[in-house]
Amino acid sequence: MHLFEFVPASLAEAHPSEGRTIYRSAYLDIRLRQKKLEKKLGNYDYDLVVIGGGSGGLACAKEAVAHGARVACLDFVKPTPSGTKWGVGGTCVNVGCIPKKLMHQASLLGESVHEAAAYGWNVDEKIKPDWSKLVTSVQNHIKSVNWVTRVDLRDKKVEYINGLGSFVDSHTLSAKLKSGDRTITAQTFVIAVGGRPRYPDIPGAVEYGITSDDIFSLDREPGKTLVVGAGYIGLECAGFLKGLGYEPTVMVRSIVLRGFDQQMAGLVAASMEERGIPFLRKTVPLSVEKQPDGKLLVKYENTETGEVDSDVFDTVLWAIGRKGLVEDLNLQNAGVMTQKDKIPVDSEETTNVPHIYAVGDIIYGKPELTPVAVLAGRLLARRLYAESDLRMDYADVATTVFTPLEYACVGLSEEDAVKAYGAEEIEVFHGYYKPTEFFIPQKSVRYCYVKAVAQRTGDQRVYGLHYLGPVAGEVIQGFAAAIKSGLTIPTLMNTVGIHPTTAEEFTRLSITKRSGLDPTPASCCS
Repeated sequence: MHLFEFVPASLAEAHPSEGRTIYRSAYLDIRLRQKKLEKKLGNYDYDLVVIGGGSGGLACAKEAVAHGARVACLDFVKPTPSGTKWGVGGTCVNVGCIPKKLMHQASLLGESVHEAAAYGWNVDEKIKPDWSKLVTSVQNHIKSVNWVTRVDLRDKKVEYINGLGSFVDSHTLSAKLKSGDRTITAQTFVIAVGGRPRYPDIPGAVEYGITSDDIFSLDREPGKTLVVGAGYIGLECAGFLKGLGYEPTVMVRSIVLRGFDQQMAGLVAASMEERGIPFLRKTVPLSVEKQPDGKLLVKYENTETGEVDSDVFDTVLWAIGRKGLVEDLNLQNAGVMTQKDKIPVDSEETTNVPHIYAVGDIIYGKPELTPVAVLAGRLLARRLYAESDLRMDYADVATTVFTPLEYACVGLSEEDAVKAYGAEEIEVFHGYYKPTEFFIPQKSVRYCYVKAVAQRTGDQRVYGLHYLGPVAGEVIQGFAAAIKSGLTIPTLMNTVGIHPTTAEEFTRLSITKRSGLDPTPASCCS
């Protein structure tokens, strides 16, 4: 008789065969972990409760369930002052990355339609966008993602609770539901509540202004729009509004794209100004007043000269930063410390309370990006329930600013590299380039630019890559893996580019800033 036995895969190596065939079972591994969890669970309702139904929280919840944990996810969206609300999925799906990229794509398509004439297409000059139709299409897509997300949570056995949670003590939550309050207990909590846009403390700001939480579902054309703030959200909104035929103006309090390489930020702003987007620099708003015709009178002040001026707009969009949603959590009841409106954590996303963790935009001092939250959430769940020890690496995270001419980067800015290593130890390779597809429609190539910030001596390790041009995110993603793997300038120079592409420009970098030579290309193919 042939004997066989199924054993947990993690125990198969040490399991004596005694003449039997041993089959490794991943399912038994999960059951083994469940039994361990049951021993630790005590009298709690759940092994894990995730507070927040955004990208990081959902990733953590689903990964924890996959490794045997009993999980609930609380999610609740407070309507904006304008009344905008949305479904499960968090900022990215509903009022962030996804609708932003779709609006950006719509504006690029508008450009492409007009460029098509130069390529021989017979194009109707009367082509114009339909804001209402665009918003409807974007919102329909978002609602489909909301639905798929709810189904996915159900299928993966994550209990979804549409309620506002606040701590009663370090193991107990009170959830405000439509049907009344519910008390929930858990062994472990993950806080993943993210953030919401700030409003300035000036008359009329809340009553008459909107934010990125509202623009993607706005039930009227935005028209002449004042975008207050020059971070990536403000610039992206101004960019797609211009591409859709509206009149945005960007108000800048101090600098453009704070936290990014400032040479690149200057080029981004200049490329937007070239497209006809005005910038009000060193300027702050003072008040917003609604006029009898429904338009908005905005008074503002130049912080250098003290001069006060005003203008009338159809829409005022605040993009002055975001705040963490710690107010409703009653963190003091759980003993969790905060720093400003964020939660400080250690290298394992642990707060000062050992069984309470935080991931995503709510944590202090880390990149506020969806893929960061997703990976951090998954890795945390694996450490909690799958005996992993892999931690999130927050260094060298690539990102893209979806302005009309896109900017993507990975690694250190030139300023941060100089600060870290000293100006004499840094070499900057740079160059302007001409995208082939820009030639026939005679699009401006003035601001198409790449640079590599590198170690000056030794292996010449690349500390940062910066790219301004078309499809920037698609270009920089592969280079992000190279940076993580220790990319050097000699390796970059010995890489054969794909021609003709814009990504190959990184392999053609040979001129340094230190040399003083002209970084403008003479030809495209030699």
